[in-house]
Amino acid sequence: MSTHLRGIVLSVLLAGACFVPAGVLAQNGDAQEINAYVLTEAGLAKYTAATRNLDAVPEQCGETAEDGQSLSQVVARLDAIPPARAAIRAAGMTTREYVLFSFSLLQTGLASWGLSQPGGKLPAGISMANVNFYRAHAAAIQQIKRADSDCDDARDEADR
Repeated sequence: MSTHLRGIVLSVLLAGACFVPAGVLAQNGDAQEINAYVLTEAGLAKYTAATRNLDAVPEQCGETAEDGQSLSQVVARLDAIPPARAAIRAAGMTTREYVLFSFSLLQTGLASWGLSQPGGKLPAGISMANVNFYRAHAAAIQQIKRADSDCDDARDEADR
């Protein structure tokens, strides 16, 4: 995926995942939906394929995300980028499932890290089964992140 498109997708996902106050998420049910999402091997395979598909999407222009967006707003933003929507769907996922998997993966990764710290406790609402899944599939998850980083580094070098 082009650096610009990757920036749009990451901006959309991170705005929804990181900048939405927990109270807002809890009010509209997004936090419950993210907490209830179950990470699976089938989901990871589709997510990996969708991410690879997004890497092949040519550069597109689009708007970036704004703070405080609901899951539905984040999904709508991604769906508004036809090549991104098509790349996700070609992997057998809906855009909403891709966003939920992304948010759940982020949340679970943070919880896993927190549990590894002295005195770490599982945050309320976080699934220990998802943490166990995350830990069992850490190498595959790191490969997704590493591939994204490698592609971005190569593109950044080419842009210079």
